[in-house]
Amino acid sequence: MSVENATTSEQIAIGIAHSKLILIGEHAVVHGQPAIAIPFPLVGVESVVEYVPGAIKIDSTFYHGPIASAPKSLKGVINSIYATLEYLELPKSDLLIQIKSSIPPGKGLGSSASVAIAVIKSIFAYAERAYTQDELLKLANIAETYNHGAPSGIDTLTITTETPIWFEKEQPIHFIKPADDFHFIVADSGTIGDTRSAVQSVADLLKAAPKKIQSKLEKIGSLTHQAKHALEKAGKQILGQLLDEAQKELEALGVSDASLNRLIHIARQEGALGAKLTGGGNGGCIVALAQNEVHSRQLADKLRKFGAHTVWSFVLKKHD
Repeated sequence: MSVENATTSEQIAIGIAHSKLILIGEHAVVHGQPAIAIPFPLVGVESVVEYVPGAIKIDSTFYHGPIASAPKSLKGVINSIYATLEYLELPKSDLLIQIKSSIPPGKGLGSSASVAIAVIKSIFAYAERAYTQDELLKLANIAETYNHGAPSGIDTLTITTETPIWFEKEQPIHFIKPADDFHFIVADSGTIGDTRSAVQSVADLLKAAPKKIQSKLEKIGSLTHQAKHALEKAGKQILGQLLDEAQKELEALGVSDASLNRLIHIARQEGALGAKLTGGGNGGCIVALAQNEVHSRQLADKLRKFGAHTVWSFVLKKHD
């Protein structure tokens, strides 16, 4: 059991959650292939719960007011809030829930899952109850199912761990131990993606052309297996090539757009070992593998110069 990242002070309780990146395997993972995901600590969510008499109220960037009048965009997390209160046998009243997020929504970084997990942690802390990872995942996946239709579960899982994970639906989770430091750049295209519609579009393609699309999903699965090996054997050059190959398949699935393709092209032109979209696609972010720390800074500067909305430099550390 864990009470990590959850603290209580009199009538105030706090829960926090980091973000996530899918390194390789997005979309294919929904259809039974593996994916590799990385905790992304540079952005995150803090949820603060306090006792305020009356109806439950939410205070966030997008909405401030009674939970019953919240916009549809918050419906997923509201479903998780109600489910958590029921699970903990708490009344559905007398709470103010403040949500502070540095994760840009619609960018493939797990914003909705991070919000749900931070809020659930804060409610457990308010109830002075410890939680298990299974409890967190079950309650957070209520929000994810509403938001994304048929989520793989990879977002919630990665956000509740500190280590890169190898994820396959309905299979045991494996943790990946990188053999070297890998320097990544995450760049926001400035356009907002819609994971739900992207996932649905691939499902529609699979129905329309099952053999062709299944072969592409299996190719992404094969690239993901090779990427795990590259991470564990310090194969930076190989990993970069695999990211590029995965991007080709994602483009063929129709989930990359002009804003992403442009940043990917710039990253490769500026010496990235590989670059691809991350997350649902059709907007959102790219991830690029830099050669080293110095190149990482140079690459970040170039992407900013050429119009990336926000750029983060991120090191996946060697596992000792």
